[in-house]
Amino acid sequence: MPEHILITGGAGFIGSRLARRFVEAGHRVSVLDSLIAQVHGPDPVHTSPLLASLDGIANVHHGSVTDDDDLRTALAGATIVVHLAAETGTGQSMYEIERYVETNVGGTAKLLDLLANESHEVSRVVIASSRSIYGEGAYRTEDGRTVYPPHRTDADMSRGDFEVHLEGEGELALVPTDEDAKLHPSSVYGITKQMQESLVRTVAPTLGVEAVALRYQNVFGPGQSLKNPYTGILSIFSTLIRQGKEINIFEDGKESRDFVYIDDVVEATFLAATSAAAAGHVFNVGSGRATTVLEVVDSLRTAFGIQVPARVTGNYRLGDIRHNVADTTRLTEILGFTPNVPFGEGVRRFVDWVLTEPVEGDSYQRSLDEMAHRKLLK
Repeated sequence: MPEHILITGGAGFIGSRLARRFVEAGHRVSVLDSLIAQVHGPDPVHTSPLLASLDGIANVHHGSVTDDDDLRTALAGATIVVHLAAETGTGQSMYEIERYVETNVGGTAKLLDLLANESHEVSRVVIASSRSIYGEGAYRTEDGRTVYPPHRTDADMSRGDFEVHLEGEGELALVPTDEDAKLHPSSVYGITKQMQESLVRTVAPTLGVEAVALRYQNVFGPGQSLKNPYTGILSIFSTLIRQGKEINIFEDGKESRDFVYIDDVVEATFLAATSAAAAGHVFNVGSGRATTVLEVVDSLRTAFGIQVPARVTGNYRLGDIRHNVADTTRLTEILGFTPNVPFGEGVRRFVDWVLTEPVEGDSYQRSLDEMAHRKLLK
């Protein structure tokens, strides 16, 4: 049966592709997006290809999830809400605290408040959560126990010791983090994503609305913002490569993330919104593979065919985690879906797209300077 889907933040990287997936499946789509310049450029109507991609696909409302009237208008007639709207960027969140909390937490609270106090047709809310809520995630001790180490300390990292430690334990081995893991985010961004998820999973069921949470890992692929210097290392490194500039590799380059391709994320989100089996569940959405920053740099330089210099500097950001890899068993067992685009293939597709885009200006250094000024970048 066709649904009317509202995607908040729907003109963004994930939302714009997701809108097309819903329409192809016969659903109607509305989008609410604030079209911030950091992602869409100074004049979104003329500078945002993501917004342009929604022409003829979705009914677009230019507005904010923090505004009652904007939300109320966008919610009219919606039967499913996919709540993607959020400020993103671990580093920036550590000094733009009020903005991150107001948008991520306040916007989610306002959405739920309207559902609680006004008439609506919404039967399900899918909340875009994040791997950042796990903090350092899961590790295995030498005797085989699963543990969740505390955040790394400035004192350790200043000595060049970037690994995680747990008092009384020897060397720890990274293992995939499942959905039942300890939640202990290490950044303001992570805290806001945990609060968003908790609000939806706590409040929605009391309203007779099904809740589904998706803990996205590091999403990448064609369409991601090349303008935003605060998030997305593939975009940041690609711009540096095209400018012929040296790549500054933080820590020792062996820090790792779970990079998951955009098409896999869109399909997982589509199933979370439309599958009856998804109701009430939390799902990791990742590749299940850890990729180091050094591997990212090598893959990008190979795909571009440009060998710009890369320097391991030992710089580090407070609030960053060391490693991350998702356990995606639940996604496969309940929704029957396993992300399947390998990292190397995803990078090739991403680079092919980047080469069709203009080279962006040098805003990355400014973002580093902002963090260093606040003593968050060492």
